[in-house]
Amino acid sequence: MVSRIEKFLSSAGFAVAGASSDRSKYGNKCLRCYLQHGMTVIGVNPKEKEVEGALCVASVADLPPEVKSLTIVTPPQVTERVVKEAIAHGIENIWMQPGAESGAAIQECEKSGVNVIADGSCILVKLGYRDH
Repeated sequence: MVSRIEKFLSSAGFAVAGASSDRSKYGNKCLRCYLQHGMTVIGVNPKEKEVEGALCVASVADLPPEVKSLTIVTPPQVTERVVKEAIAHGIENIWMQPGAESGAAIQECEKSGVNVIADGSCILVKLGYRDH
């Protein structure tokens, strides 16, 4: 059986909701982690056009169709809105990073058949992230 994380990582493209150009923020570290592993990643942040050289779009609705996995690094109340957008956009896998989890958002994912990871697992730990 394929684990939730393996399914998440099998996507052709990834996005980070809450991507930030501030290198001290987890939204930046998550995006850099994908880049360090040679993965295609797009940031989602209405205030940014580019983060760490990667394209940044204003909302989940602006993501291209090959992006099927979304990492969320936002406050829980923002996570709830992002999850609704992601489900409407056809995102298949959502990974809520520690601190971004919302019970309502998790239920929304489960109800919609979205593969959700919200158990405290961190993509930086799973993939192995180097801060440099």
